[in-house]
Amino acid sequence: MKSRTKVIVLVLSVVLFVAAFFWLLTTHGPLAPVGVQLGSVVRADLTPSVFGIGTVDARLSYAVGPIAPGRVLRVLVDQGDEVKAGQLLAEMDPVDMDRHIQAAKSTGARSRQAVQVADAQVAEAASRARLAVMNRDRDRRLFEQHAISSQALDNSTGEAERAEAALTAARANAEALKQDIGRVDAESKGLGSLRESLRLVSPVDGVIVSREAEPGTTVVAGQAVLRVVVPESMWVRARVDQSRAQGVQVGQLASIVLRSAPGTQLPGRVARIELQSDPVTEERVVNVSFDAPPARLYLGELAEVTIRLPGETGVLVVPSAAIARDASQTGVWQMVDGRAQFEPVTIGSQGQAGVTQILSGLGEGDSVIVHSSAQLKPGIRVREQKVE
Repeated sequence: MKSRTKVIVLVLSVVLFVAAFFWLLTTHGPLAPVGVQLGSVVRADLTPSVFGIGTVDARLSYAVGPIAPGRVLRVLVDQGDEVKAGQLLAEMDPVDMDRHIQAAKSTGARSRQAVQVADAQVAEAASRARLAVMNRDRDRRLFEQHAISSQALDNSTGEAERAEAALTAARANAEALKQDIGRVDAESKGLGSLRESLRLVSPVDGVIVSREAEPGTTVVAGQAVLRVVVPESMWVRARVDQSRAQGVQVGQLASIVLRSAPGTQLPGRVARIELQSDPVTEERVVNVSFDAPPARLYLGELAEVTIRLPGETGVLVVPSAAIARDASQTGVWQMVDGRAQFEPVTIGSQGQAGVTQILSGLGEGDSVIVHSSAQLKPGIRVREQKVE
């Protein structure tokens, strides 16, 4: 009897242990439902905005340099100097240019002498041609009167043809020399005007931002000696995520925070939206200008830009933390009959209060999973955890 009681007690103990173990396994162990926190879809007024990070740049930037290769003679300004339109900034060494001008003048003088000789040759050839034609015409009349032979007429005719050909050649040679001298004169004039270009002047009122060549440096045509920017054209080239840039329009107000002044918001507005987006980073470049540029700006400085979009009232929103992605879809997780279910949605703008607009897929009052203690998968068991 005692042994039977012991067996019963042992069996009951094992059953209770297994039941307790299974209870712990399914409530607090690996088989327990994932704890989640829920939120609701509500209607609210949004003041949406778009955030981007970029660098300070200038819309009007000019590279000042020579239009012909040469050596820098002197540079009269330095970085940070304010300059006026037409102000002399630097000069190029005119030594090589003077040599080219003298060579062009010498070539022109020789060409003029050659033209004079050619004109004299034309005059001489014309005189010979007239005499040969007169002899030919006379012999033709004498031949018709049977006073001379046909051979004599052929000789005078051939002489006239050779004289006329020589005249044509002389005229062509003179014309070619005149064209050459015209080209040389044009080159001489061009070199004369080119010498004036050795004076590098500022094209606009602006500020020198870089001095890229020093006196004695040899530069090629088009190479920058100095760079000038217009301070009023300074802006921030910000990169904005394409999925959030749909509502950005030219003229919208914005605030700019420079990395060198993190506590100061500078007012600005959208000046231009570039048509070419970055297909790799999936970002769109938005240029935001300063309403009043600070006294000192540095090109290339990092800046944060917040663009304010038009406000919306009474729209459906959910906490931004509820927005998730499953494969290539954007949506939210919901708890349906104790299990997780992914619901695709179409989102709109995002407000500054940590909420996201829902355009379709949910209705007012629907509950969504805002936070989960583990990664969610379709059909996984979930249970609500109250926020303490």
